[in-house]
Amino acid sequence: MITFLPKEFFLFDSLTIFFFAVIGLICIPSAIFSIGYLREEALKKKLISWVLLAAFILSMCFVIISGNLFSFLIFWELMSLTSYFLVVLDYKHEKSIRAGTIYLVMTHIGTACLMAAFFILYNYAGSFDYSAVKEAAFALPPSIRNIIFLLLFIGFATKAGVVPMHIWLPYAHPQAPSYVSSIMSGVMIKIAVYGMIRFFVMLLLPAPAWWGAVILVFGIISCLVGVIYALMDHDLKKLLAYHSVENIGIILLGVGAAIFFAARGVIPVAALAMCAALYHLVNHALFKGLLFLCSGSVYKATGLRDIEKMGGLIKTMPATALFFLIGAMGISALPPLNGFVSEWLTFQAFFSGAVESQGAVRIFMIVSAAALALTGGLAAACFVKAFGITFLALPRSARAREAKETGFMMKTGMALLAVPVVIFGVGAGFIAPVILRVSRAVLGVQNAEVSLYLASVLPVLIAVVVLGTALAVFLWFRFCLRTGQVRYNTWDCGYYALDSRTEYTATAFSKPFRIAFSFFLLPYHKSEKIRDSFYHVSKFMYETHTTLVFRKFFYEPLVRFVYSFAWKVRKLQPGSIHLYILYIFITLAGLIALAAIF
Repeated sequence: MITFLPKEFFLFDSLTIFFFAVIGLICIPSAIFSIGYLREEALKKKLISWVLLAAFILSMCFVIISGNLFSFLIFWELMSLTSYFLVVLDYKHEKSIRAGTIYLVMTHIGTACLMAAFFILYNYAGSFDYSAVKEAAFALPPSIRNIIFLLLFIGFATKAGVVPMHIWLPYAHPQAPSYVSSIMSGVMIKIAVYGMIRFFVMLLLPAPAWWGAVILVFGIISCLVGVIYALMDHDLKKLLAYHSVENIGIILLGVGAAIFFAARGVIPVAALAMCAALYHLVNHALFKGLLFLCSGSVYKATGLRDIEKMGGLIKTMPATALFFLIGAMGISALPPLNGFVSEWLTFQAFFSGAVESQGAVRIFMIVSAAALALTGGLAAACFVKAFGITFLALPRSARAREAKETGFMMKTGMALLAVPVVIFGVGAGFIAPVILRVSRAVLGVQNAEVSLYLASVLPVLIAVVVLGTALAVFLWFRFCLRTGQVRYNTWDCGYYALDSRTEYTATAFSKPFRIAFSFFLLPYHKSEKIRDSFYHVSKFMYETHTTLVFRKFFYEPLVRFVYSFAWKVRKLQPGSIHLYILYIFITLAGLIALAAIF
């Protein structure tokens, strides 16, 4: 008997509890941060912001506890709408409206794909309940299963910001308030990963190996594209947004490898890969949430997002600089912080998979590991740029010189995320086994033998070495060099009058990478000489830009086609009621004919 209304409205299992923990870890500090962030705003704007924020958080919670397709889709749409209103909260600025519009269009394209997949599943299962879908999945024809996979992947990948569906993310994250960006990047895009795990790993069984290979390929592309674009950008929040694309790619490496090896029957490697994906998911939520809050602190103090106009903030904003440094080390996978552990687990999964495989599969695993290694190196370079240009050297603008440290509530929000970044690294020996149990439950196995020894011990050993070295250096300077303190001016090839114009810039820092990846970035520049007279040049202006390849060669032609097509079909709507009645009659006749056929 076919039932339309679902019976299993809510679902609680290991995966649900894990994502609840992630939501709490990020949303509570971000909400505390918002109190200080909105301190100078009008009461009406504060109330609207907090009501929307509460609705946004609740909608994400209900998405993950939904026990059927119907409630999942309802709360998914509520999550999208509330996040849209938070993006356009500053509706008086054209950039906010544009970012919100791009986000709304892309998220509804993704929702349309999910709806199509859900209705196909309902047609075969006769119910929206997950249990009925799981039971019907075994009998699905292979072609239908593949269509459902592609629709679901496009829908979830669009929300997650996977390349090339990432186009909305560099617009929406920078325009949203920083505490909203923290939750959108730290939690919301992970809800899409939850959807992938729930459907591809737990419901649509058995998943073929090529599903995992597809996810792996898109993960590799997202890793590299995200980090390369982040290296080129000098807008602090947009730079962090591109790193969300990169880290979603790293998470997909783990998810894809888990599906791939589970389909091939190599369960220990699949469990390790899923553990790495879930560990990096929570790690990224922590350090990216922290970095977005730090960017909000910088913006509140300076009114700037362009790091070329900052500099010297470590002297006036020491707490923010410390928190940003912790987040930067975490996202760069530097030991002993949390990013190192999850990326080490991902490497371990790839190398274990290579050992268990042969031929093309072994090469594929090695290439995936190489892509992850390159991504990690580029990410570290990017955050050397971001931290150095923003916080070190001399201020490059009056706003940077006049900056002051932000208030207690904002520093509390940042501290509540900075501490777990350290704990999830040094305490991996206690945390990794818990996440491994979740990964086993997700895969439906209990006896997969996985070694987490190195991932647990290495961060502790490195932390001991680092702290011991720092203590030794301090004691050496403190007791062995007590010969008097001598101060000298900074020397630069005989030139002592240093100012902000002689500093290394973000553009100069990224130039070698812009040259190295010019085949993809397609850089271009323009220069202009401003003259007082024919013989005297007073200024020389130089600008360089990179090409947003996916926007220029895919999305812009697509938008032009849609507008052109809409202009041509507008004749179908001439304003005649008689013609509209004819349209209705033709539609009804067509539906009756289809019903008679099927």
